[in-house]
Amino acid sequence: MPNKIMQNTIKNSPTDVIIITTGGTIEKTYDEFDGSLENRGTSIKNRILSKLRLPYTNILVHPLLSKDSLYMDESDRELICQTIVAQSQKGSPIVVLHGTDTMALSAQYCFLKMSELKVPVVFTGAMIPMGFEDTDATQNVTEALLAAKLLSPGYYISFHNQIFTVPHVFKNKEKRTFEAR
Repeated sequence: MPNKIMQNTIKNSPTDVIIITTGGTIEKTYDEFDGSLENRGTSIKNRILSKLRLPYTNILVHPLLSKDSLYMDESDRELICQTIVAQSQKGSPIVVLHGTDTMALSAQYCFLKMSELKVPVVFTGAMIPMGFEDTDATQNVTEALLAAKLLSPGYYISFHNQIFTVPHVFKNKEKRTFEAR
């Protein structure tokens, strides 16, 4: 791993990172008109990425789903997995924005279906939606972007300043974060 880190820190040209959006709390938006908090489509470019200085990273957003992860089923996980396989052909690291309730399940599903990858795939989400003062969304996306550029090929969850290797990770609902098994 140190060699890969050195290569990426010496390189001054931008690296592409693909973001696949699936919904979840990280992308929920508040509607002042009806007071609802829902997934209404991706807002990652406007709400997070426009606030970050990323001169060495080209972000390529691939909107896939706009769903609370509690409502995801096997067909959604298969779609996520197929999209990861297709996007990985570009040779760029991938970040998957996903709801935290079933993120470990989706990451494990992808790991079991397609464990031989040529790029790192980093899942992340948030406990508090973007736009809220105490959101963890910006931190988690920023850390996932950096992790995706530095990690070796495989599946990971990046959350609250930690990297977890899939499938050895679960959501600790009491602590409101993720932990290794």
